[in-house]
This record gives sequence, structure tokens and C-alpha cells, in this order.
Amino acid sequence: MGSNRQVLRTMLLGSRWGIAGGVYGAIVVMGTITAGSAGRTRSVWELAVVTTATVAVLWLAHVYAHSLGESLEEGRTVTRRELADVARRESSILLAAAGPVLALILGAVDVIEEATAVWVALGIGVATLGAQGLRYAQRERMGRAGTLVAVSVNVALGLVIVALKALVTH
Repeated sequence: MGSNRQVLRTMLLGSRWGIAGGVYGAIVVMGTITAGSAGRTRSVWELAVVTTATVAVLWLAHVYAHSLGESLEEGRTVTRRELADVARRESSILLAAAGPVLALILGAVDVIEEATAVWVALGIGVATLGAQGLRYAQRERMGRAGTLVAVSVNVALGLVIVALKALVTH
């Protein structure tokens, strides 16, 4: 049971080393959803596809760039195993898209209204940012004040994107 819980935690929040990737992924997802839903020219299904593709391409670029950096730092070509390690380490970028994209898919298949699906996806993004801020504060053993700052900064980043969405919608 413990290992199942750990797998679920990793799937939802990334590894303990993936906090930065989770923050980055959530912001990319939220930005893509906000930009892609401007003017309501796309269906939620198209928005889910565009969001997934955008996050996947940016994850690949991120893995590639980190691998190049490690290659230069080590003074040698990165091995396949090292490349796989970078990809695994940065998987939290992809995982950050899972909840918001699922919300969009639920809108696409009429489980929830399309407009609601977009807002739920953004809400999941803000919640992900808050959770990553909390995880960071716990990992760094911050006190209450430090935890409040870490969570607040992350949530504020997400709320800026939500505000942009509200401005674009109205």
C-alpha cells in the first residue's frame, strides 16, 4: 500500500526533486490554456490537444537543453542512460499537465460545461502551484512564515495567469 501511495504521489506532484519542474509545468499549462482559450475560437478538445502538445514539446526541449548543459559540464557526450535520467527527473513538467488536461477532456466529452472545464483546469494549476510551494517549504524545513511566503508566491504566479484569463474573457 505504501508504494502505491508513493507512486500516486509521484504521478500527481512529481518526485521530491521535481518541484521546480512542477512549478514550471503548471505555469506552462496555465499559460497555454489562457492563450488558447482567448476569444473562444477553439473547442475544449482542441485546447486539450494543444496544451498537451505544447507541454510535451517544451518538456523535450527542457530535457534536451539540460542534457546539452550536462554534456558541456562533464566535457563529454551524455549517455542514453544519463539522457533517460534527465527525462525522468524532468517528468514533473509533464505530470503538471495531467490534472488540467483531464479537466479539459471532461469538458470535451460533456461531463462538465466547456467554460467550466477551462476554469477548473486553471484552478487545478493554481492548486498545483500551491502544493509545490508547500512541498518546497517542507523540503527546506521553513517555518510558518517561510511556508506562507513560498506558497503565496507560487499561488500569486498562478493567480496572475487567472487574472489574464479573466481579462481576455471579459
